[in-house]
Formats: sequence, structure tokens, C-alpha cells
Amino acid sequence: MIKLIIDTDPGIDDAMAIFYAAAAPEIDLLGLSTIFGNVTTKIATRNALRLLEAVDLDLPVAQGAEIPLTLPPFAPSAQVHGKEGFGDVPAAQPKGQPVSEDAADFLIRMASEHKGELVVCPIGPLTNIAHAIQRDPKFVKNVKRIVIMGGSLREGGNITPHAEANIYHDPHAADVVFASGARLTMVGLDVTHQILCTQSDFASIAAQSPELGGMLQKMSEFYLQFYESVGKFDGCSLHDPAAVIACTHPDLFEVESHPLTVVCEGESSGATLAAAPGARGVTSVCMGVKSDAVKALFLERLALLP
Repeated sequence: MIKLIIDTDPGIDDAMAIFYAAAAPEIDLLGLSTIFGNVTTKIATRNALRLLEAVDLDLPVAQGAEIPLTLPPFAPSAQVHGKEGFGDVPAAQPKGQPVSEDAADFLIRMASEHKGELVVCPIGPLTNIAHAIQRDPKFVKNVKRIVIMGGSLREGGNITPHAEANIYHDPHAADVVFASGARLTMVGLDVTHQILCTQSDFASIAAQSPELGGMLQKMSEFYLQFYESVGKFDGCSLHDPAAVIACTHPDLFEVESHPLTVVCEGESSGATLAAAPGARGVTSVCMGVKSDAVKALFLERLALLP
């Protein structure tokens, strides 16, 4: 069993990933930290608390950075996830509150308390991770691994021709992380574009898990309509769930080892590029995936939910 913290900007596929982590018997979910991206950080925090309450987990949620390291803030991705983050599912106030410490301090403390055991899985922009690295030099040594949903080595981008959205929304933070020497895995568009969840898959999830699967099915209607609006009629990519699955089932992914650098300005801003050997620590970049096995595992675990 792995000890896991998900750094998240919920977000429909974030909800899918968090529900998966809650259901997976091989994951000990220790908490969530929140970041801007799909929604504002404040809404992300509210949504993270809501999701934990939905799965009946009393876990800490730490609110993170509200703006990128260097760039001005971006507008949230309302066209993809809806104004409140969950498509047409209306906003609802959670009962709980975030913890008093911010996300970076929370990550630093948890990495110290679970030294050599904690896996951090950021599925939004990497600002909180960069802050943790900058505040505490021991952080990169204390974490067991950082498994990133983001980037693209050869697939191209999904927000610009060059950039994946999470990296694009804070390229400077991403570059700090890739230069840090931490043990890194990048689960990017090279593999997530190969794993698709269809309307019938969401119906199957709802049939087996009426309460929470039904919630995901309602969210998915908006998400699938967005994909259709950009000409993708075969379902939505399992971006965030794939990263969580890579934390526990690395055997389902084929990796290449590359030092990575991030373009931080110009029309290629947010592009993740292979750097010169020896320039910085290497990242395990997922380039192949057993997509049917990943999808089957996702559906199997979600069926365990109420």
C-alpha cells in the first residue's frame, strides 16, 4: 500500500482520480492539496472537501497557491469543466474546512513525517510542488516519488500546439520541479490520449455505483460535450486517473528516462523538451501504456464505491 497525497484542481477528471484513490485498496490516501487551473484555488478547495465528504473520508485539505510563480493568473477552464468545476452539477458547500497551513507547508510536513514513503501526485499546475521545493531543500529527498499528470514529449499539446494545460499554466514551476533532482514520473499526453472513457463507460460506472458513479456520470455529460465540441467523439481522456494509477501500477506503463526542461516564454511556452544529458536529473517519462488494462482497473475500482 502506498501513502499518497493528490495535489488537485477539481475538475471533472480530478473527481474521477480522487474517487479512484478512495476506492483503491492499494492506496492510503493521506490528504489533498489544492491549486488553480480548472477552477480558482478557492473553488478547488471547496470541491476537494466536497469530494472527500462524498466518499466519507475525513482527511486534511490544504489550500495552495492562487497564482503562478511568475506569470499573471489565467482564467479557469470553465469551458471544459464548468464554472464550478463539476460540469452542470450545482455547487454545494462542504461541512469541513481546509487546514490552517498552506499546501506547500502541508506537503513539506507530510513528506518529513512519512520520509521515504510519501508519493505526491500533482494533477494540476505544479506551483505548490515548486513552492515546497524552494522552501525546504529536504523535500525532494523526503518524498518517495512525485508522479506528475502533465506534459507531452512527442504528442504535442492540448491547450496550444506545443503545451499540455497543467504545464502551460505555470511553466516556471514545472521547470523548478524537473530541475529539482526529485524522483519524478511524468504521465503526460503521450499516454493519456491513448486511454478513453466513453458515455457507455460512465453509464456502466453509474449502474455499479449508483451514488458516486451516478455523480460522475452527471459530471461527464458536460465533459464529453466539450470533447465533442473540439471534434473528439470517442470519449474523454483519462488524464488524472492515469497518473494515480501509475503511482500503484507502474508495470502498466512503458517509460523512457530523460532530463526535461520547460519552455517558459514565447509561442512554445509550456512545452516539455528533452534536455542535454547530465544537465539535470532524469524523469521517467511514460511513453507507452496498456490502455485496456488501465481502463479496466479504473472501472473495477470505481465499482467498489457506493
